[in-house]
Amino acid sequence: MPDPILQSPKPRILCCIGDIHGYITKLQSLWSNLESQIDPSQFKTATIIFLGDYCDRGPHTREVVDFLIGLPSRYPDQRHVFLSGNHDLAFAAFVGVLPAPPDGSEFCVGWKEYELSEEREGWFKGNGYEKMHLQGRRWGGNIKDRFNKAKGINYQGSIYDAGPTFESYGVPHGSADLVKAVPDAHKKFLAGLVWVYEEDDVFINTNAGVQRCKLIAVHAGLEKGIDVKEQVELLKARDTRVPKVQALSGRMNVWNIPEELSASPTIVISGHHAKLHVEGLRLIIDEGGGFQHKPVAAIVLPSMEIIRGNDALEN
Repeated sequence: MPDPILQSPKPRILCCIGDIHGYITKLQSLWSNLESQIDPSQFKTATIIFLGDYCDRGPHTREVVDFLIGLPSRYPDQRHVFLSGNHDLAFAAFVGVLPAPPDGSEFCVGWKEYELSEEREGWFKGNGYEKMHLQGRRWGGNIKDRFNKAKGINYQGSIYDAGPTFESYGVPHGSADLVKAVPDAHKKFLAGLVWVYEEDDVFINTNAGVQRCKLIAVHAGLEKGIDVKEQVELLKARDTRVPKVQALSGRMNVWNIPEELSASPTIVISGHHAKLHVEGLRLIIDEGGGFQHKPVAAIVLPSMEIIRGNDALEN
């Protein structure tokens, strides 16, 4: 087995970008800073991993998706990885582009587990709801109690704060007309989002030198107490029988690196948690959290440098 501490060759650049949540100028500012602060020859061939949650909260989801869709043609030598966040899964569910359950069952089977929350969360009951995944109904619904006690602010339409996404496509929150308003290219983007990304031979700087690691990127994290290989296979399959995917929406149950990964150096990188947390090989890059006054951030490997957009405020 090769020594994980290396001195050469020069490692390839990998950039992981946290939750964007509909803030186009924050994304543009961050991208400009990445482009100016990373060596041009290395940025040109970098792997760029977007950690998910492109929509909701901020006012310009449509422009954010346009920006992301355009990257492969603007930077053809880069590798772009677009992870699904829990917000993106719900958006995809509402517009009908999630893959069907692999066993041929209906999405409504997954409603029962959470049906006691239907009235409080005001699940969507408009045109097409009968064949909608649970998260699509929650995303397009109208939450009864508008005040989010945990954040001290009002919800924007639904429990997902999806109102600004509807409005960015020119329709009112909760309107079934969103399905027609979202361009086909955007539906294709949502349909193609991956739930997990793995890469071998990723490098990070340590006090002892450059360390070679495996990397697992997933929006929220991996659950403790469940076989990692089994989790990853289910995520790769995008199994939509699951009404709530913990790896995309969990909190403390996905915060830490599963113990079984301690046998070999494995970076687990996520967004989702509205925090910037770098502890050993557990990287959580979501400084913005969808808040208007906070920047979108990225981490660059192997340097472990945090780069932010300059423009934290956006109206």
